[in-house]
Amino acid sequence: MLPSFYHSILEKYLSPTQLLNLQMLVWLLQTQKEVRIERLAATLQLPILQSSRRRHIQRFLQIKALSILVLWFPIIKEVMARQLKVGSQLVIALDRTQGQEYNVLMVSAIVQKRAFPIFWTLLNKRGASNLVEQQQVLRPVIRLLKRYKLVIVGAREFHSIELAQWLHRQRLSFVLRQKCSTTFREKRQPFQSLDTIPVQPGINFLYPKISFTQKKGFSRFNLAAYWKRKYRGKQEDEPWYLLTNLPDLKSSMAYRPASYGVYSKRYGIEAMFKDCKTGGYSNRQGGYGVN
Repeated sequence: MLPSFYHSILEKYLSPTQLLNLQMLVWLLQTQKEVRIERLAATLQLPILQSSRRRHIQRFLQIKALSILVLWFPIIKEVMARQLKVGSQLVIALDRTQGQEYNVLMVSAIVQKRAFPIFWTLLNKRGASNLVEQQQVLRPVIRLLKRYKLVIVGAREFHSIELAQWLHRQRLSFVLRQKCSTTFREKRQPFQSLDTIPVQPGINFLYPKISFTQKKGFSRFNLAAYWKRKYRGKQEDEPWYLLTNLPDLKSSMAYRPASYGVYSKRYGIEAMFKDCKTGGYSNRQGGYGVN
């Protein structure tokens, strides 16, 4: 059921009984496609009462070894080693999803158009995350995957110049999508909003070393504006405005910002969220049911 290298890692931290319990839970999740303990307890193959099976699952899920840092990080490290060479580029997506009960801030690695969840936290509020919360979920991932050339990508929620500056100081590359109302300024030019850039479908612009804030102490970064052409009858509602420290250099009339190709990989996380909500392990109500 689990890959053999999972076993070699899990055996270091779990007893044989605990490992068996974990395998049974994984099997139940794959067959039931639901994460409600009540449902799992009803189908768990143990010769005890259902109420006892429920308590058995709850006790197991509370053991200290079931930790992201203890169990999941070694597995992710091995998965990445099997997929990528040391020193190669690895796109890391920072994103958030809101369920009925839970607000999840997550960091994922994008490999072959799919997202591998690496680290996450439940926010004790509704709505967007702040810089401190974003740094808290990124730091462990940066340390774990330091052998790769990380590029952090974020949707419009993560458009802040403060996040960009922090990532730049960590010597990391980034591509952060900006809101069209964000203002910027070219050298010795007045500030203007991004939606004043005359972008048409199939057309793109690069603004090197622009300012995004009037506050002192912030670095200048590149801005790539790109509007994808109509494809299979579908047209993007608006251009992508991408703040980046990647060296996007215009080389020909057919130029398309390199940051566009990197940022487009972010959509791998949307497929993962769909699996968790409606395509796979859901509570049948559009959220993450774990009670």
